[in-house]
Amino acid sequence: MEERRYRSASGGPIALRARQHSASCRELAVRCPRLQLRSLSAVTSAVWLAAYGLFVLSQNSMVLSAAIFITLIGLIIYLHFVKIDQESLLVIGSLGIQVTSSYASGKESTTFIEMGRVKDVVINEAIHMQKVIYYLCILLQDPGDPQGVSEVVPLFQSSKPRLDCLIEVYKSCQEILEQRKTAPPSNGIKE
Repeated sequence: MEERRYRSASGGPIALRARQHSASCRELAVRCPRLQLRSLSAVTSAVWLAAYGLFVLSQNSMVLSAAIFITLIGLIIYLHFVKIDQESLLVIGSLGIQVTSSYASGKESTTFIEMGRVKDVVINEAIHMQKVIYYLCILLQDPGDPQGVSEVVPLFQSSKPRLDCLIEVYKSCQEILEQRKTAPPSNGIKE
């Protein structure tokens, strides 16, 4: 298992962990920094101090209760649906590609794409807020047109790694995809 440090498109630190399970199976995981208790405490304190100020002015205790309730609900929503700690890609040459997002709350979201549907893995570029950002995506083959692409599935949408990190992931994916293309087709009969 190898871990390298990189930067995200916004300049924040991220880590790429590459693990090779076999010649045709690799797991690539991009880790974002965990939620800092200091920043969480600062936001919570700011909301509660503002609520206390409103309470002093209005003498209404519902303001304090609402602030506590809104803060707790907001924190739960943020941890369960927004803050992603890790995005991983498991590439298995004979089966497919599994994309997993692990949230700060422990929830995981997993998508599996069969290898027969994968046309290619590419690095694409986009213009966002007056700068060019790069992202890795899976091109899915159009069932009606073998030369066409039916869908583009972007990867690492939360961590947004820079180009140097994406190149490492791209090379690993391409090694496995090339093995699949050069392997003789099996007819399903074992000898």
